[in-house]
This record gives sequence, structure tokens and C-alpha cells, in this order.
Amino acid sequence: MKLLLASNSEYVIQYGLRLLFKDISEINLAYITTAANASSNRAYVIYTQQAMQKNGYKFSSFDIEKKSPEAIRDFLKDKNVVWVEGGNTFYLLKMVKASGFDKVIVDLVKKEKIVYIGTSAGSYIACPTIEVSTWKRPGEEKSRFGVTDLSALSLVPFLVKAHFKEQDRNLLKEKSKTCKYPVKILRDGQAILAENESYKLVGEKGEIKI
Repeated sequence: MKLLLASNSEYVIQYGLRLLFKDISEINLAYITTAANASSNRAYVIYTQQAMQKNGYKFSSFDIEKKSPEAIRDFLKDKNVVWVEGGNTFYLLKMVKASGFDKVIVDLVKKEKIVYIGTSAGSYIACPTIEVSTWKRPGEEKSRFGVTDLSALSLVPFLVKAHFKEQDRNLLKEKSKTCKYPVKILRDGQAILAENESYKLVGEKGEIKI
């Protein structure tokens, strides 16, 4: 199976998709926008859609909220890439489980019928849990939309922390000490390329160690 777990969408558009496909004409991408439903500003979704059009990527946008597993499978039947966009991770996880997207996508990815791309929240849900979404400084917490079970898709055996800033270092160091899973930290402009059980940091600069 193959995944690209990125911090931000610019990396995916400029480098990530071309890293996954030598011939971009082969791409038929499902762009999952659901996490943005809980964001006050959806401009990044419009930006990403326009950037994909400009770069010649074939894609169709899709919202999994209130969709059935059958509708999701039908939408994905001719796609070879699914890109789960960022936004509110708790809301996204809630919709992923409510719609059955979790079972559908795990099945397709593990059978190598589709490549999984995540950005920010979309990367978080590919991990065993989304607990890094709770690692916030006071005043930065997001609504959890009633989500108490933080277990996610477990497509990789580690957690991802996106959008690293230097002021986060001490917080991440402290939280990582009691975390059950390894934590891979990404700056914007970085991603993790996962191919079966091989994991490689790609993008700008080196690995962040705390």
C-alpha cells in the first residue's frame, strides 16, 4: 500500500503528486473536503481546487458527510488517489466513522486499489489515533464535536504532527514522553511517503527531532 502524509496542500500540489505518479495524466483523484465543513474559512479548499486545475490534475471533490458506504464506494470506483484535506480533525473523524468511510478506505488502501494522501487533519486520521489534535496550548483548542474515541484508521504505526513551529518544541517534547506511539513531526513543505512498511521523510529540510 502507498500513502503520502503531508503537512500542507502546497507540497502535495507542487511535489507530492508528481512523486507518486511519473505521468500526471494517470491521476484520477478524489478530493475529500469534509474537514473544512467545521472551519470558519474554507478559502484553502478553493485555493487547492484552483491549484489542481492549474497544474492539470484530474480530480473530483466529494463530501462524505451523510453519505453511505455504498455511495462512497461508488464515487471511488474509478479513482486511483484519495486526498483527504485538512480542517477540524475531530469533526473529520466523526464523519469518517459515521459514513463508513473508515472501513471503505482502509479496505481499498490495503488492497492497493487506491493511494491515500492526507494533509494536516487528513494525515492525522491515517494514524492509530488523532491524539496529537489535543496537544494544544491554552486558547488554541478546537471543538471536539462530541468525539471521545480518538482511534483512527491505523494505516501507519505512528502519529503525525503537522505545521511544526519552533515554539511548539517543548510542548511536543513533553507530550511525546507519555505517548504510546512514535511521533513524526512535519514542517509545512514536508511529508512522509509510506510504501508498505517503508517510511521516508520527503520535502524541505531535515527531520525534526525533539
